[in-house]
Amino acid sequence: MKNSLFFYAIGALIITACAHNQASAPQAAAPALPVISIANTDAVTDAEFPAALQGTVDIEIRPQVSGNLERILVDEGAYVTKGQPLFKINEQPFREQLNNATAQLRAAEAAQTNAQLEVEKLTPLVANNVVSDYQLKTAKAAFKIATANVEQARAAVGSAKINLGYTSISAPVSGYIGRLPKKQGSLVSPADFEAMTTLSDVHEVYAYFSLGESDFIRFKTDHEGATLNEKLKKLPAVKLVLSDNSAYEQTGRIDMIDGQFDKTTGAITLRAKFPNAKGLLRSGNTGKVLLSLPHSDAILVPQEATIEIQDKIFVFTVDKSNKVSKQPIAVSGKTDNSYLVESGVKPGDRIVFKGFENLQEGAIIKPEEEKILAKN
Repeated sequence: MKNSLFFYAIGALIITACAHNQASAPQAAAPALPVISIANTDAVTDAEFPAALQGTVDIEIRPQVSGNLERILVDEGAYVTKGQPLFKINEQPFREQLNNATAQLRAAEAAQTNAQLEVEKLTPLVANNVVSDYQLKTAKAAFKIATANVEQARAAVGSAKINLGYTSISAPVSGYIGRLPKKQGSLVSPADFEAMTTLSDVHEVYAYFSLGESDFIRFKTDHEGATLNEKLKKLPAVKLVLSDNSAYEQTGRIDMIDGQFDKTTGAITLRAKFPNAKGLLRSGNTGKVLLSLPHSDAILVPQEATIEIQDKIFVFTVDKSNKVSKQPIAVSGKTDNSYLVESGVKPGDRIVFKGFENLQEGAIIKPEEEKILAKN
């Protein structure tokens, strides 16, 4: 019994000593972290809209006459100038048609001359009452018929020349040649389902994109001008982001708004024109048009002051007692390095700017060098 009391006493002393040591251990100092005070500010954000690119001119090259494709004078992807020959269709049948039409014209002209001579012969005879007036009228009618035949034959010659000219197909504009599905020796026809090639003039390109009804109303409200044409003239330049997320080096301008909304999608189409002197853009490219939208009395939060967890964006707010709390925010847009916030924080709130990676909910910090996001 005495031994048990002895061990209990020793244990109590040990526990008391440990408790005393724990009580006397100093608490960890609050970390000093930079803090931002949020205020309303004017901002411009870039709204992204998927876009499809087209050349200013995209032409299907099709034959105007049927025949065998005798020569292909260009290669796929080649740049051609206006008037440059592209294809040659076998011209022999059309040249023979021209020769035949020319011969018929000569025969018609000879018949006209013969009819004219007949009129000239009968005219004095009728005047001297040698022959009846009926014969002269008949001769004049024959001359009119011969004249009409000459005109008809001359038109046939003109048509034959046009068809012969169609055997040589030239570029209607300068641009880049597309695919060449037809090969040398193929039979081509105006009724073919597939074109011989496409020709794209891409010295400038059009980027077509769509705005929903609410975005379009906001677009009209946020930009100056009494009419849409006035608003277009005063719009700032727009940017183009390519499919690999790289920024196109030149800016463009919106120059067209469609006349009506698409009933199927509920969207309206806009067109932005971009210069393309280096030929870096081609018809069929895709990308995104960045449309600048002004915002007054907006709330901006630097992207580096946020953390993203499971597709949600959070900031660490700091209350009056310098206690932090992880707060989700709703983002409606972004500038180059800040988020435009719809909800989650308000003017006057303080948030941790940096060093919050290891902060725990409810931790106490020591704010330092507060940076204030003031109104411009």
